[in-house]
Amino acid sequence: METLSRLSEEVGAVLLSKKKVLVTAESCTGGGIATAITDIAGSSAWFDRAFVTYSNEAKMEMLGVSSETLSAFGAVSEPVVKEMVQGSLHHSNGTVAVAVSGIAGPSGGSVEKPVGTVCFAWMDLSGWLKIETCHFNGERAEVRRKAIHHALKELQKHFIDEQGSE
Repeated sequence: METLSRLSEEVGAVLLSKKKVLVTAESCTGGGIATAITDIAGSSAWFDRAFVTYSNEAKMEMLGVSSETLSAFGAVSEPVVKEMVQGSLHHSNGTVAVAVSGIAGPSGGSVEKPVGTVCFAWMDLSGWLKIETCHFNGERAEVRRKAIHHALKELQKHFIDEQGSE
């Protein structure tokens, strides 16, 4: 697995070349995606802000996630990350966003959503939307690191694939 620093640099380069501005909405990663990004000098040219919405109240207040969605599906769900990613674009100057919510452990898991379950959503203002749920093995720090890496890797992959289709 490449380093987060190298991956962040590569994501930044492609976002800069496409004149895109990233915003993050993070729960289980606790701002880790934003940290990886802002560790890169010059990232202010392609990164706007991060919403660290660990509690359900923060998801509702800062991102507009509905209480009905949270009640029906739980915070770790594809419907919730979809609302998180939409809200992050609505409440920022971003043009592309990633949202993540998961169960990093060691507790908090269930049969339906075991520890290591992480939901992601990526979206941009041109209409691209990708939502998926992954399961990562490992201790809390490793689950979080894998989630951060995956969030950035999928951004990179999307823009590389997009370049290839132009």
